[in-house]
Amino acid sequence: MPDHASAGVTFRVRRVTTTRAGGVSKPPFATFNLGDHVGDDPAAVAANRHRLATAIGLPDGIVWMNQVHSADVAVVDDAGETVDSTDGLVTTTPRLALAVVTADCVPVLMADARAGVIAAVHAGRVGAQRGIVARALETMADLGARARDISVLLGPAISGPNYEVPAEMAAEVERSLPGSRTTTSRGTPGLDLRAGIAAQLRTLGVTAIDVDPRCTFEDPNLFSHRRDAPTGRLASLLWLEPGR
Repeated sequence: MPDHASAGVTFRVRRVTTTRAGGVSKPPFATFNLGDHVGDDPAAVAANRHRLATAIGLPDGIVWMNQVHSADVAVVDDAGETVDSTDGLVTTTPRLALAVVTADCVPVLMADARAGVIAAVHAGRVGAQRGIVARALETMADLGARARDISVLLGPAISGPNYEVPAEMAAEVERSLPGSRTTTSRGTPGLDLRAGIAAQLRTLGVTAIDVDPRCTFEDPNLFSHRRDAPTGRLASLLWLEPGR
């Protein structure tokens, strides 16, 4: 267990999700694109990331990932280089924000405020099938977190009524992530990844689960790859603040 947890320190959890507004990127990435892999001007992305870090009061304290739809999780303790080829970050370091970028996939923000352990996960269809969320929980547990003390926010993502997939794909995902298969608003096979992830979390002992109701496909204030590709990326972040 982390030293600060055993010392009786308590923490407050901060979670932030961005929208499209407030940045400097030009169309089709307008304006607050935080993804550096979508073809946007690197200078604009850097300016947007700096603006975000300053706004949350952590000018040198955000960790970013190069996400690859894997089940790989990295433990970090400082905001050095972008973490390569991973889809989950875990830390016990206060005031170190972990960031996920998405434009339809599910950002999963998990925290055990009592143990002082947090995780940020990029859960797209492939990563969710491969068990990225369960792997992140295992990593949190290795650092002292307990499932019953973990709270989770499933951030903005494409909703079941708008996520149409072939019937075979829906069945495949359902086998590995029960609760995901659904029917779209057009009556076709679909996926609700947030429902499947929530069901998985409950089987793993996590009960404090909140879901942001916004659908990236429906909400014009959010980026959606399925609706607008090429387009920008939202960021969902969390960090620990020492309690007072």
